[in-house]
Amino acid sequence: MRFLYGKNDFATLERGQENCYLMTNGLGGFSSMTMVGSCARNDHALLMSCEKEKAPNHRYNMVHHLTEELVAEDSRIFLSSQQYKDEKNNEDGWHYQTSFSYEIHPIWNSFVSGVTVEKTVVMAHGRNIIGVRYEICNRSKRTAVLSVTPGLQFVPKGHLLSKEQKFIISDLSTASGLTSLKIEAAHKSLYIQTNGSVLVYAPEYRDDFYYSYDARDGRPDTGACVKNHCVEFTVPAGANFTGEILYSTEPLEKQADMGCGFDLLLREMEERYQTLTETSGLKTPLSQTLVYAADSFISYRASTDKETILAGFPFFEDWGRDTMISLPGLCLSTGRFDLARNILDTFAQHCKRGLMPNLFPEGKNEPMYNTADAALLFIITVYEYYSRTSDVDYVRSVWPVMKEIVHDYMEGTDYNIHMDEDGLIIAGSGLDQVTWMDVRIGDILPTPRHGKPVEINAYWYNALRIMEAFQKICDSTGCNKFDYSALAEKVRLSFEQEFWNPETGCLRDVLSGTENAKCDNQIRCNQIWAVSLPFSILSPEKEKQVVDVVFEKLYTPTGLRTLNPEDPQFHSNYGGSMLSRDLAYHQGTVWTFPLGAYYLAYLKVNGYSRESQKTVEKQLDGIAAALREGCVGQLPEIYDGLEPVFSRGCFAQAWSVGEILRVCEALKKIS
Repeated sequence: MRFLYGKNDFATLERGQENCYLMTNGLGGFSSMTMVGSCARNDHALLMSCEKEKAPNHRYNMVHHLTEELVAEDSRIFLSSQQYKDEKNNEDGWHYQTSFSYEIHPIWNSFVSGVTVEKTVVMAHGRNIIGVRYEICNRSKRTAVLSVTPGLQFVPKGHLLSKEQKFIISDLSTASGLTSLKIEAAHKSLYIQTNGSVLVYAPEYRDDFYYSYDARDGRPDTGACVKNHCVEFTVPAGANFTGEILYSTEPLEKQADMGCGFDLLLREMEERYQTLTETSGLKTPLSQTLVYAADSFISYRASTDKETILAGFPFFEDWGRDTMISLPGLCLSTGRFDLARNILDTFAQHCKRGLMPNLFPEGKNEPMYNTADAALLFIITVYEYYSRTSDVDYVRSVWPVMKEIVHDYMEGTDYNIHMDEDGLIIAGSGLDQVTWMDVRIGDILPTPRHGKPVEINAYWYNALRIMEAFQKICDSTGCNKFDYSALAEKVRLSFEQEFWNPETGCLRDVLSGTENAKCDNQIRCNQIWAVSLPFSILSPEKEKQVVDVVFEKLYTPTGLRTLNPEDPQFHSNYGGSMLSRDLAYHQGTVWTFPLGAYYLAYLKVNGYSRESQKTVEKQLDGIAAALREGCVGQLPEIYDGLEPVFSRGCFAQAWSVGEILRVCEALKKIS
């Protein structure tokens, strides 16, 4: 899908900063700025780098912003936009911008008094290289000069540049006709190559950048950068010129034709897009846009020397639970089976006491295992992989790990995770939050779910049924076989008897074991996974009731509410201070990723009929529209609970994209 925005979409600077783009490099690095080219967050950057040796979480904001001015005779006009603390100093290029578009990379168009400028930004995959191209058409009667000044930081992502930081510039130019620079600071290097003229001047430190979206979210809202050179492209009256700049953290090869550098990056991006969409086999504009969005979250991890999945941009790292939820959509629905197997292998190798890592190690640190769902989801994901590939050998290779998981859940493992006498799983105690609703504020647990969480036990039942099926192909000895079927049936009977709430016609969220606990009977989105999973734990009649209650109480076009609005603990808005945000995070806030399970459950209870397919396709218009807001071509983490109009949290979230991709795959199968 090509997303096109015109002047009506950025009639003010505030509106121009509502949306941004995202390009990633497969190392954890990225490029992201607003549709008017400004930085509305400290985490925005033209080039956010990440060295392969430290991927994916050691990110450095190298080139934060580009100040672009069109100089003609005595006038200097900003083509760039940026908000500053003193708004009188704002760069107001949005006045002259005519359009912004994004499909696989961003393009800006501007017009000033007979001069048009089209700016395109591309990013290398597997390297920290950004290419910027300016196609300048001067139909005026005077010479025009485009001046491009980068704002440099060279600081870890989210940090503030110190005024004492020294920047050293070296000229590496040769006789090739290109200008090449090397800038060093804080043990980092930036290489610049251009076919324009470079002017180096005394460093100018600016600490007045203002980040409106950080202010909205209660984060530090000011930042700084250094400006120490500019690139100029001179275009005579009546002439056209293409100016290009490469920014890289690696030495750039000397090239006789500067165009080869930018053109090569552009061609690589186009070919990658074509390969990804063809591999997926998905044909609709929505699904192909999400296929490309999915690739943004795949990154190399140095500590495991394999691929991993980043949970969300710009804030999150790679987490076990998020990976297991997003992997089926990001990798399996897109046909990237080798990638899926590699990621699953990493988790299998780190299984400990029946648990999967929720956070992978950095340096000498040990993995963290504080999740009750990742291990069970691992078994379910292996099943999803097998159902698409029939890869018996792989199932056999991880069979011992799956047996270990089930055994340790039965016998008991860390974080009070163990099987009760009724066959159901108990998880969590004290201040340990081990489901996805895991917010903790000091000694406060806004969403206490200790006991028997509904989705954990739906996962448990499915894991047992999968083990029953896999045992037939993995354990041919016939000796000492465990009766997974009998335990699964016990779990099914206990689940329906204990979780079903006849007063609400749906499932309880948790069985806390505490008399009159308010949290037990809350209507939450977690129950939808009891319907959407491969093996049904409820009767068809009760499955349909769950789907109907979720639709009535929790559904929105952009996600499911985490709590029924009629509940006294419901929080309608997500924003403000960290405390305010955390108190609302799972107490009504709309999350996009459970919407995938809802649609899969809806299709299931309606027999995957053509009529249900049409209904889902119509309702997915809400998701297609959401791709235009926030981060263009991506799906966000969350929205407000009552009016899910503007996205919140991470502007691009892996499991949001992955779960809707699963719906696209299911719709394709019906067709």
